[in-house]
Amino acid sequence: MITYVFRRLLSLIVSCFLISVLVFVVMHVIPGDPAQIMLGTEASPATLSALRVQLGLDRPIYVQYGAWARGILTGDLGESLRYHVPILGLISSRLVVTVPLAILAMLIAVVIGLPAGLYAATRRGAPGDYGVIALSQAGLSIPSFWLGILLMLVFSLKLRWLPAGGFVPWSKSVAGALQSLLLPAAALGLIRAAVVARLGRSSLLEVLGRDYIRTARGKGVREIVVLWKHALRNSLIPIVTVLGMQFASLLAGAIIIENVFYLPGLGRLAFQAIGQRDLPVVQDIVVLVAVLVVGMNLIVDLAYALLDPRIRLE
Repeated sequence: MITYVFRRLLSLIVSCFLISVLVFVVMHVIPGDPAQIMLGTEASPATLSALRVQLGLDRPIYVQYGAWARGILTGDLGESLRYHVPILGLISSRLVVTVPLAILAMLIAVVIGLPAGLYAATRRGAPGDYGVIALSQAGLSIPSFWLGILLMLVFSLKLRWLPAGGFVPWSKSVAGALQSLLLPAAALGLIRAAVVARLGRSSLLEVLGRDYIRTARGKGVREIVVLWKHALRNSLIPIVTVLGMQFASLLAGAIIIENVFYLPGLGRLAFQAIGQRDLPVVQDIVVLVAVLVVGMNLIVDLAYALLDPRIRLE
């Protein structure tokens, strides 16, 4: 197990290094001068040249990368060109919105999708099975932003149960913050619940047809034990894979839903930074999200090893 974890950690480090190099190079070949963005189009050439020296833009690209990578390792992500504040604090203030939003959305997806998939698998060909398939197909076809607008119309504007947008800081009210996240999390989680339900159904159907399941039933083991102890655990690997991918996509792709509900999250910050040509912020956000995605893949790999001993013994 230790060797397995070491190999995965080494792969994580190499992946993060290659991602950082790729992102840095791409950001520096994009047209646009950060010094020009900061000072405006009417700045004199001498002033622009002085600012480029101050920002280190006059140095070779490999020297710039070394300074940037060293800053990342020490927690110094630089300063935003637009907000003129440290990028680390700017990103941290947005992560306290995006990460809880992703976690809440995944909880909704698991709590709804996994039981629905189990229910459909145990009633194959019955009306309940067709109902789960139809609902999951509808969920896969509906864009999350459209579902978010629909939920907002029903639960905010008509019933007035939840806020239609904005975010109450955690320091002000935990209950208010959760209420602010509930509708956008539901819009994201219900779509992913459809994915979990479809995959859970197909994975469970495959496992339920295996010999050891028939043997357990033939020995008189209770059906609930057969389902939860034998069938569900052995069908979790593809489900865990999808859950890891979905969580990573929530961290990386909540831009639209954060704009719909006006949430000050990481996605909205990235959207604003792109529009304002704040390249250092965009660069750091892209690297952060990529590292989070790679880290989630590592967690999924370790979950494989816990679920199936054969994997960690390979």
